[in-house]
Amino acid sequence: MALMPTSPALDASRIHWRTLGDFEGFTYTVLAVDAARGTTDFCIRYDPDARIFLHRHRADTFTVVMAGEHRIYTPEGALEDARPSGAVAFTPADAHPHSEGGGAAGAVVFYSTRGGPGGLLFDVMDAAQNVVGAFTVDDIAGLFAAQGGVAGA
Repeated sequence: MALMPTSPALDASRIHWRTLGDFEGFTYTVLAVDAARGTTDFCIRYDPDARIFLHRHRADTFTVVMAGEHRIYTPEGALEDARPSGAVAFTPADAHPHSEGGGAAGAVVFYSTRGGPGGLLFDVMDAAQNVVGAFTVDDIAGLFAAQGGVAGA
């Protein structure tokens, strides 16, 4: 007996991808939010060879590369890691600042965050590593509500 049902390969065209304000290089969809537990689950689709803003994880974060290659960059822009499809990674709270992006074909990455201080998930930073913004559980809950509270909608 299988523990999990089988499913077809990821078909990213069936997901409603959304933009986040003026941020470039990625789109997202929220899958679940549990504000009481401080957890969020979402997917980000990175554009090919794009890098997003500098940030720091303030909550424990698990990732699974669903498609493509997920790249991690130092604050100076050097490639630090390239994770292929199927790679699983854990980033602890208060990890070093970094940016992320997709490889030559882009990437789809699943994120699962677990309880940051006061609901804080990510610090958004400028090039000098000054905190200029943040994303919280409440912010992700608002994005989920904006997509009708339906995963991937």
